[in-house]
Amino acid sequence: MGTAYTPGLTISADAVVRKIRRLPLKGQVLVQVGDEVEPDTVVARTELPGPITTLRVAERLGIEPRELSKFLSKKVGDKVQAGEVIAERRSLFGLLTSRVTSPITGTVDFISEATGNIGIRHLPTPVEVTAYLRGLVTDVIPEEGAVVGTRGVFVQGIFGLSGERHGQIAILAKSPDEVVPETRISEEHKGKVLIAGALAHWKLMEAAREVGAAALVTGGVLDTDIKKLLGYDIGVAITGHEPLSFTLIVTEGFGEIAMAKRTFELLVSQERKEASVNGATQIRAGVIRPEIVVSIEGKISMEDLQVRKQDTFAAGELSIGTPIRLIRSPYFGVLARVTSLPPEPQEIETETKTRVLEAELVSGEKVIIPRANVEIFHHE
Repeated sequence: MGTAYTPGLTISADAVVRKIRRLPLKGQVLVQVGDEVEPDTVVARTELPGPITTLRVAERLGIEPRELSKFLSKKVGDKVQAGEVIAERRSLFGLLTSRVTSPITGTVDFISEATGNIGIRHLPTPVEVTAYLRGLVTDVIPEEGAVVGTRGVFVQGIFGLSGERHGQIAILAKSPDEVVPETRISEEHKGKVLIAGALAHWKLMEAAREVGAAALVTGGVLDTDIKKLLGYDIGVAITGHEPLSFTLIVTEGFGEIAMAKRTFELLVSQERKEASVNGATQIRAGVIRPEIVVSIEGKISMEDLQVRKQDTFAAGELSIGTPIRLIRSPYFGVLARVTSLPPEPQEIETETKTRVLEAELVSGEKVIIPRANVEIFHHE
């Protein structure tokens, strides 16, 4: 039988986590290897060039483009303020004056005597990259960013929305299968990472948004509520950039699904501790999973970040008995165990041949599914 490798979710009470924090273009790195950082620590900074506004100066002054330079008060590279005169023409012995002012604050980017136009570049947009984690800088990428490492609790979800945030963990649910009422959210939950039970229903998500929660972590969610929350159907590409005021992380799947008992208990054990969360998700090639990271308490050392064999969860080998999670409908989010791994490709419903596996669902039902439709469920 050939070896099969399948990406898996990690739920660990003790894992080394490293994150590359990179600028979108070259800039200034503000940290050094060994520096202690907090989630909000700025590790690198740059500026994105602003767009250009083009002004038809020659046309507005009523002159030929080749005459433009005679009437300009600015040259390429000069700074201009909104409303400042950049070109002026006097006629009839100075009795009539035509002026062109800059509509924006910026810098003269180009002057064209071929077209008679001037380009004003808007002010640059500052871009900062933060550490995201509490930990140590383990590597510096010159002019681009840094690698930040930490050790602690690491929980991956199956689906998420919105990006990076951090806050103290607050437990809403009394059990992993409870559907938490929205009335349990109050002003004390502002800025907190809220742990719900079996379902983040619409009213609960609205309450989290209204109170200003940092994140909501739940076992399941309804796709209809996701559409209601966003105002549109979610795509299948990459999530993480949705215009939400809080991050949503779903640990099990779509529908009312109790959070896995071990996951719930692990998160409960971290109550009142600071967590870094990210809802970014990509299920297909280049898998990205939403995550919750809680760094160990106290000072973190480079020795803490030494990766042991049991800390590495990049991939897992499928074998009989391997716990898996199904990631395609009609079983999305369902847990199962591998019962057989047929070596030869088999024809599936789409009439194509692919490698499959046989699995027994938690309900006891046995199914045959493509190996590409599962992920190993690593659960310490």
